[in-house]
Amino acid sequence: MTVRSGSGLAANELQQAARDHLWMHFTEMATYQDADVPVIARGEGPYVYDVNGKRYLDGLAGLFVSQVGHGRAEIAEAIAEQSRKLAYFPIWTYAHPTAIELADRLADLAPGDLNRVFFTTSGSEAVESAWKLARQYFKLIGQPTRHKVISRRIAYHGTSMGALSITGLQAIKTPFEPLVSSTIQVPNTNFYRAPVHGDDPEAFGRWAADQVEEAILQNDPESVAAVYVEPVQNSGGCFPPPPGYFQRLREICDRYGVLLVSDEVICAFGRLGAYFGAQRFDYLPDMITFAKGVTSGYVPMGGLIAREKLMEPFQEAGNTFLHGITFAGHPVAAAAALANLDVFEREGLIGHVQANAPVFRSTLEKLLDLPIVGDVRGEGYFYGIELVKDKETKETFTDEEAHRLLREFLSPALFDAGLICRADDRGDPVVQLAPPLVCGPEHFAEIEGVLREVLTEAWRRI
Repeated sequence: MTVRSGSGLAANELQQAARDHLWMHFTEMATYQDADVPVIARGEGPYVYDVNGKRYLDGLAGLFVSQVGHGRAEIAEAIAEQSRKLAYFPIWTYAHPTAIELADRLADLAPGDLNRVFFTTSGSEAVESAWKLARQYFKLIGQPTRHKVISRRIAYHGTSMGALSITGLQAIKTPFEPLVSSTIQVPNTNFYRAPVHGDDPEAFGRWAADQVEEAILQNDPESVAAVYVEPVQNSGGCFPPPPGYFQRLREICDRYGVLLVSDEVICAFGRLGAYFGAQRFDYLPDMITFAKGVTSGYVPMGGLIAREKLMEPFQEAGNTFLHGITFAGHPVAAAAALANLDVFEREGLIGHVQANAPVFRSTLEKLLDLPIVGDVRGEGYFYGIELVKDKETKETFTDEEAHRLLREFLSPALFDAGLICRADDRGDPVVQLAPPLVCGPEHFAEIEGVLREVLTEAWRRI
């Protein structure tokens, strides 16, 4: 029987077309010269199905995106209705109802006086927009020398040239150098591999925050515009903040007049059990960047939310934020976001994550009895499992060993076993999980079962 996708192409025709024409992102294309490209054709709830009908638990929510799960008819209907009503109009000079309504709703959900919403179409654009806003803001208030950004080592903040410059992953920066100058990296909050205070999380948190102050002082405080941090750092495998870290960071930024940017492209919209990660860890940033979960991926959208003080100079006659994106605040994307937030409220997804997050943690921590599992860390529905050669010494794998472990075995083996997650070595080798927020204990048990089987086999192959 010929298996056909929704496009009308047979499965074998899709494979050939993918090899001939589709340039996949962050993908070693040579991998698929003699192997099939995984082709996902549809989704339902927390599961997706390939073109041959095989089911997979989407343990990464696509790419930290599908908060409410796949196949939501109410979001599709909102998209269709808006497309018929007004498919596109810019928010350059003009406005339209869905962008206004969404901005109002996001301002209501955001902490403190983060009331001003600037839309983009992606997380990278949001991160870069925040940097541009910081630079122009300081020029307008008479501090034109502030342009530098501080971020954390191995943190990922995006791929456009400005966002990539802020990113702390040198391997993905080198091919595109020279990048935008004036970015500085400081230590992250990986307590498992803390270089100091490895037995005291609070002392480690103070030390890590103080490294930001040291960087500000070393690079001239009057030249530093912003500090970028994720509530839970993604790259490296889900580094949560030590107790008191963000409160001290807020104090430092205030002391030197530096803006604190909370990059929540992954961490916002329920991922950590709150609408925003800043709320989960009780700090007030000057800007929040977001994307991914705002629409649960049904339509691309991103943006930043800024405090009132950042808008003030732009409300004076003659001043304009000289930045814009054609598809930002797209009517259809905004309609999808509003419908997505309706699902959050109707189904109580924030409370669902809060209630089930401890179960997710305890289920994953069962894997600590495996010799290959060194650490399980994260928050909410966002976890990393660090893999080691020796649990006692925390010895990690060499680059060659990590490549063989992650790319040659774990990634295909986990996929074959019906689990979509991320095996990553941007830092020490980890397996990352971020399931849709509709998942519950039965899905956690399924994840743990697959991981246990595959990681046990991986240890035998070392």
